[in-house]
Amino acid sequence: MRKVLPDNAIYFDNASTTPVHPEVRKLVNSLLETSFANSESLYDEGMEISRLMEKSRSQIASLLKVQPHEIIFTSGASEANNMAVKGAAFAAMGRKNHLITTKVEHSSVANAMRQLEEVFGFDVTWLDVDERGVVRLDQLEQALSEKTALVSIMAVNNEVGSVMPLEAMKKIVRKNSHALLHIDCVQALKRIDLDLNQVDLASFSAHKIEGLKGSGFLMKKQHVNLVPIISGGQQEQGLRGGTANSVADIALAKTLRLALEEQTLYRTVTRQLNQRMREGLALLPEIEINSPDNGVSAILNFSCKTIPSEVMMNALNSRNICVSAQSTCSSKSKTPSHVLKAMGMSDKRALSSIRCSFSSRNTPEEVDRFLRELKEILHKYGTHSI
Repeated sequence: MRKVLPDNAIYFDNASTTPVHPEVRKLVNSLLETSFANSESLYDEGMEISRLMEKSRSQIASLLKVQPHEIIFTSGASEANNMAVKGAAFAAMGRKNHLITTKVEHSSVANAMRQLEEVFGFDVTWLDVDERGVVRLDQLEQALSEKTALVSIMAVNNEVGSVMPLEAMKKIVRKNSHALLHIDCVQALKRIDLDLNQVDLASFSAHKIEGLKGSGFLMKKQHVNLVPIISGGQQEQGLRGGTANSVADIALAKTLRLALEEQTLYRTVTRQLNQRMREGLALLPEIEINSPDNGVSAILNFSCKTIPSEVMMNALNSRNICVSAQSTCSSKSKTPSHVLKAMGMSDKRALSSIRCSFSSRNTPEEVDRFLRELKEILHKYGTHSI
């Protein structure tokens, strides 16, 4: 089987997914060879798998400063987001029918909210963001009421890297309501400091931090009641039926520990790469930078005035450079980025956006090569405005 990426490839799509950390890969390979038993089985092998899963759960909880029983393993962040949003809404149905989110959420939150609104009759408030992609706190305060069951807002935007004011959001929600607060933390780990105090629910994904795909978890505080979305056995406190993905669940603790251990280096390297890229893009009159200056350094979104995203991505791909146009979950959509539109940008600008996302494994030389290739593409294809 050939390598997915050629040796000379530049991988600037780390907000989409990341390569598995060598230490995680080593652990997973070992577990696949030796630890295949069902964690629910009552013989020794099954009970050993269960013990390793609970050890992983406890280690994750310790790293995040929460309790082990507050960690619910899932198949990833999309499931965790659905479990939080739908589970909390259904638990409040008949008592509270109001939900709050923003216009820039990931599709797993946004579409869950739309389904609750259109199919189940919930009243959803969609908060605006400013030109930096940051939630309007005045609208959040005005929207809260005694009927509000849940507020669901991401910590870091996946398309442009905007950082939401989590501490201010917590204070507003606690002061003005008894609503639950759910934070989508998928793009936050390693990139910002996270304090889950006063947060009721938080979603996480392994493959964004050099872990396995199909692996994640929901942090659910003890006082929170959720209606299960997946019916079946009593796995994960009865919140998601089905045989556990024990290998992924066991590997999650090491994935998270390595991510947090490496976050200082990660932030230093991505900050340098972001600045180098910004300086290079600023020299190109065809380019408009969409990411705010104070966003996370790992994500840099820009638009080209003369070339649509699809053409630019194909041209970069032919040069073995991997980037995204918008959220990868929506990258095959022909519609403008809903995030950039919410930030007040035109359809034309939103349809020509490119997202570069860095890791500590990227280099300044890769940024320089990217800028050279970009200039050549602009010269070749960018002869007229789109």
